[in-house]
Amino acid sequence: QVQLVESGGGLVQAGGSLRLSCAASISILRLNAMGWYRQAPGKQRELVAVIISGGRTNYADSVKGRFTISRDNALNMVYLQMNSLKPEDTAVYYCNAHRDWDPRDYWGQGTQVTVSS
Repeated sequence: QVQLVESGGGLVQAGGSLRLSCAASISILRLNAMGWYRQAPGKQRELVAVIISGGRTNYADSVKGRFTISRDNALNMVYLQMNSLKPEDTAVYYCNAHRDWDPRDYWGQGTQVTVSS
């Protein structure tokens, strides 16, 4: 079982920045991938960014060059630095953890990000 707790959401004006944090209940070195997803009202949940165990990262085209995913193995934390925010980035952001051998995916409770124009 893996518990994930997000923090750092809020209200920001377009062009501003926020940093989301995700705290994991186990060593993130035991996870094959951690990622950030988001879900806007009336839309499906979508992948924003992912970091795999080797440190490689991948981003949705819509956030490339603006968002950065990173991790702190010692603190069991994953972060999402969001710069140059746009109103279309408004959504609930969820942290996700995956282990290759585990059929379950783990999710945090979500944190709201609202970008005003």
